[in-house]
Amino acid sequence: MLYSHFTEKLLGLKDVTIKNVENNEGKTEIYLEKPVKPHICPTCGKSTTKVHDYRKQRIKDIPSFGKQTVIILNKRRYKCECGKCFYEKVDFLPRYRRMTNRFSAYVISKLTSVCSYTSIARETGVSIPTVIRIFDLVQYGSPELPEVLAIDEFKGNTGGEKYQCIITDPKTHVVLDILPKRYSSHLIDYFKPMDRSKVKYFVSDMWHTYSDFAATFLKNATPVIDKYHFIRQVTWAFEAVRKEEQKKFTTDHRKYFKRSKRLLTKRYDKLTEEQRQQVDVMLYSSANLSSAHFLKELFYRILDNKDKEVAKKAMSDWILEAQNSNIPDFVTCAKTFINWSVGILNSFDCPYTNGFTEGCNNKIKVLKRNAYGFRNFKRFRNRILHIFNNQHTIKMATA
Repeated sequence: MLYSHFTEKLLGLKDVTIKNVENNEGKTEIYLEKPVKPHICPTCGKSTTKVHDYRKQRIKDIPSFGKQTVIILNKRRYKCECGKCFYEKVDFLPRYRRMTNRFSAYVISKLTSVCSYTSIARETGVSIPTVIRIFDLVQYGSPELPEVLAIDEFKGNTGGEKYQCIITDPKTHVVLDILPKRYSSHLIDYFKPMDRSKVKYFVSDMWHTYSDFAATFLKNATPVIDKYHFIRQVTWAFEAVRKEEQKKFTTDHRKYFKRSKRLLTKRYDKLTEEQRQQVDVMLYSSANLSSAHFLKELFYRILDNKDKEVAKKAMSDWILEAQNSNIPDFVTCAKTFINWSVGILNSFDCPYTNGFTEGCNNKIKVLKRNAYGFRNFKRFRNRILHIFNNQHTIKMATA
């Protein structure tokens, strides 16, 4: 079957007649009009087809074939018997707007990436404030709390605060909300009206504000310390010993240790035979470094346990070894493990970590860097939620 309206089909608009298409420098102008149809008078409610006059209206449309697109609509005005003149209804153009519905949807969809408002404005040929106004149509409300709740802070530098707080569901990999502050009073005001009874696990880092809040307001939840945050305590302690011991060596010997630090921090059983010989030589040159390496490897073996009770016994033995090592950094590390023993041991039974949350924080840093920072917290929050949860329903005003 022959089809004679290829241009209309390619344009994607119904009930329009294309009069002309002009290609200028980097821009495509499409001249069109709608067919004459009966319209209902908004004053008396009668139907009329009498055309009063025409006016040309420039409408911004989505880019096509690498060029910006402008629709020039020959918009007619009807006149009723009662004397009322009114414009015809255009399905693809909201009232009082100079851009199509799909152009707004296109801009909002492009903002699901970490690109800046400036890059979107440059691509679509509109001003930066226009892009921001379109995005401000996006609204995200407060979420329902899931079974697994994870919390962390990131450096947002917006809304007059240095740090913002991110709340995620590590089980379903969904960003739930962004809070403007990480203080205890603000967390209480945010979570108090919510139904907190469903939360079974609360994953956080080693910050007392989070643990104190969970103990008071999430009594049904099991507190879990993220593995990365307590494992790095041992890594930091070992690195501190290595750096201190390096200072005692000659220049060449010190440079060799510095360049070989990855061999020392890596698990011994994952090294090749040649690498193990290199590590043995380095450990032989320092008794403190050898003791610190022993404690590090002993701790890593504890992480292989999947049973909480077995891990509890092994952790107690490790803490005793660290306290008796007379290495200040490991003594401090052992004290930290004692203070956070409940959450650390719960991590051996809980399959969830803050890995997803830390990944979100990294993406937020990229967003903030591309935008050269955000001053408006509400817009910053909506942008983050839009990037991570763009499958949610977007509430847009079309009137």
